[in-house]
Amino acid sequence: MPAPHATVRPTDAASLDESPSGAVGDRESPPELPTELLNIPWIDPHNHAHTLSWEDRERYALSGCRSMVMVSSGYHWTPYKPVEASDIRFLWDDAINRREAIERNHFFEAKLGLGVHTGVRIEDPDELLAAMDDYCALDEVVAVGETGVTPTQHVKRWDVDEQQAVVQTQMELADDHDLPVLLHTPNTTPEAKREYRDDLGVTPGYEKNAGLGTEPVLDGENPALEAVKRDVEAARDAGLDEERVVASHADANNTAYLMEETDCYLSYTIGHSWLVGVDAADVANAIDEYGPERIMIDTDTANVLRTDPYAVKRAVFELYRYGIDVDDIRTVVYENPRDVFGLTE
Repeated sequence: MPAPHATVRPTDAASLDESPSGAVGDRESPPELPTELLNIPWIDPHNHAHTLSWEDRERYALSGCRSMVMVSSGYHWTPYKPVEASDIRFLWDDAINRREAIERNHFFEAKLGLGVHTGVRIEDPDELLAAMDDYCALDEVVAVGETGVTPTQHVKRWDVDEQQAVVQTQMELADDHDLPVLLHTPNTTPEAKREYRDDLGVTPGYEKNAGLGTEPVLDGENPALEAVKRDVEAARDAGLDEERVVASHADANNTAYLMEETDCYLSYTIGHSWLVGVDAADVANAIDEYGPERIMIDTDTANVLRTDPYAVKRAVFELYRYGIDVDDIRTVVYENPRDVFGLTE
């Protein structure tokens, strides 16, 4: 006999156990919800959290972040353009200087990625590459990067062959120090619904003067994918195991190539889906097609960009809602980055 309704009239709750056909299920056996998702540990393998506010880093801690790789190679917050080697060294040193305080304040493990980003031409890159050997020997440095060939630069063009040579040298250093390489893979940004005013000079949510973009150095049929292929070529020429390469900003344009023709890991950047159009649904689709073994998620938070420190935690729930098993979710958000970057259990 059905349980009586305590409410004056039936509510939506009375139909929660109905099947799609309308048949009422066994109300004595509600679905077992995976409450472990509330406490599942997760790792952000690519962010610039050292540039964020104290409150933003605390949001990572509050939402269960166990560890992160803070990438200090970004050029976007250097005050000078063109960028000189000394500017990048300052960014590296600033991150090293603040890293331990960040750990003590927020209780998660904070490690570093150091590299030469090619999104703007850097004067005297050889000076940086010569210094990187000592930086890579530091215990707090767990990755080289982010780096990688980019089709278009900001402010000043960088010849694509010169870029690839700089990327390959970094991969050789990574191989020497048994470190993984974190790639910046160019996204194919979705078309805007409407263009912003020309006189603003910046994209709302991204504090970079888009008007200072240079003419492309790669302008073929698919320059974003061509850049990724050049990165893989550089890794192979450097003798770096492809399983030591993590292609961040993975998207629909490069997933098939990376999954089917390489052994690289893919990290989907979901911290600013409004900009790159990648979200948890894309991650779920990739897991369905290729399995979770080479997939990660990152936020890419930075102080010049509207990003979400809660993005990975939100994705944990979204992946389950999309039908991904709890064990596979744990593999993607915790075990893969932990193992690849050698982070704390």
